Amino acid sequence: MKKPASTSRLAAPASSNTTVDHRKPLPGFQYARGHFEDLVDMALDHALKLGASDAAAEVSEGAGLSVSVRKGELENVERNRDKSLGVTVYLGKKRGNASTSDFSPAAVRQTVQAAYDIARFTAEDPAAGLPDAADVADSYPDLDLFHPWALSSEEALQLALACEAAAFSVSKKIANSEGAGVSAQQSHFFSAHMRGGERGQPGIFRGGYASSRHSLSVAPIAGKGANMQRDYWYSSQRAPEDLAGPEAIGRYAAERALSRLGSRKIATTECPVLFESPLAAGLLGAYVQATSGGALYRKTTFLADSLGKAVMAKHLDIVEDPHILGGKGSAPFDDEGVRTTRRKVLSGGKVQGYFLSTYSARKLGMRTTGHAGGSHNLILSSRLTHPGDDLSAMLKKLGRGLFVTELMGQGVNYVTGDYSRGASGYWVENGEIAYPVQEITIAGNMKDMFKGIEAVGADAYSYGAKTVGSILVNHMKVAGS
Repeated sequence: MKKPASTSRLAAPASSNTTVDHRKPLPGFQYARGHFEDLVDMALDHALKLGASDAAAEVSEGAGLSVSVRKGELENVERNRDKSLGVTVYLGKKRGNASTSDFSPAAVRQTVQAAYDIARFTAEDPAAGLPDAADVADSYPDLDLFHPWALSSEEALQLALACEAAAFSVSKKIANSEGAGVSAQQSHFFSAHMRGGERGQPGIFRGGYASSRHSLSVAPIAGKGANMQRDYWYSSQRAPEDLAGPEAIGRYAAERALSRLGSRKIATTECPVLFESPLAAGLLGAYVQATSGGALYRKTTFLADSLGKAVMAKHLDIVEDPHILGGKGSAPFDDEGVRTTRRKVLSGGKVQGYFLSTYSARKLGMRTTGHAGGSHNLILSSRLTHPGDDLSAMLKKLGRGLFVTELMGQGVNYVTGDYSRGASGYWVENGEIAYPVQEITIAGNMKDMFKGIEAVGADAYSYGAKTVGSILVNHMKVAGS
């Protein structure tokens, strides 16, 4: 099964690299950037009037269209539009936060008052406060994140129908479906800080930008009765012209479902496990969570005090690049206005840096890494990977063992590192898929799994903000019949 490539068959949107009049709303939005700036200024002015030492305010708007179909019939059309103003007020080391969806002047003042009142009755927290001035982004690049999709509900319907029809056309064994869907989403925001009653000075944040995210997906069902098997595929991009075509997505999803027909249980065993690339991104996500500030300062992670220590196989590296143009995890600054930078997260298996917000960094006696809101464009790679290490090559490296293509449940204990997930996939013999398997559980400990990564495929796949090829773990327990 070959994954569908991106295509340029969809209409191209306007680029974000154009001169923008901030007093006019961008396409698809109700509010202009200039109006957001006025609301933020109004909130900060009122915070100062009430006696706040520092404050922060953010205004945002989101809009989109989602259409779903099932078995050739329209199921749902949803248009969403939401807006919010959030205010944080500091009285020394006391912090209060409040929000509203009402943008009237009276509501803005009431929201600031509510945040102020909360701060008055909140205990002092030495770690509370705005980011240090040295960490704030005084300027930031345009990362080409906004590509609006002027899609009508009828056009979205036709795309979804084409995607599902392509799945049905692959085989008569595809006779049912959980449906297909199209989503076109976009948002924009503006935020600013007030530090010591001042705004607009060096080290005092002020900024915002627009972004978009669009997707197309389908979930066909193969077979009948007790032999039914479901699978899915999707494409998600910031620009609609980068989405894979609906026919390609539908065909690939159908091939995946058909390949699972005849699935069986296997006997309990211990063997190497190959994680398909989208699932391998989940292992990378587990690493991020285990090295994030909240878990570290609470000591609720199996990777506590791991900075500078070897926690993965020595051939592995993780790089983070927040400034990839159009990247799904790109951001010029984090949720606190702290600048983001390219860095090595892991080098030769050793931890080079954590994922810290201002608050968690202060709790740890460290400096923020610009990760309020999460990680940005992580790429896990192996120094042993060759260009020809595609999925077929990775199956040969696996030899005899389990190739996992679906995981179920949330069986990760981040305190101990214990890992246990329901799974399905394929049993592999002599480097070739022998038959599909289901109703099994794979188990191990993340510490052993990370150090037991033998290979990473060249079949790199970007799942959200994480890019990684298939991952081969040398040894796991597989519970079957």
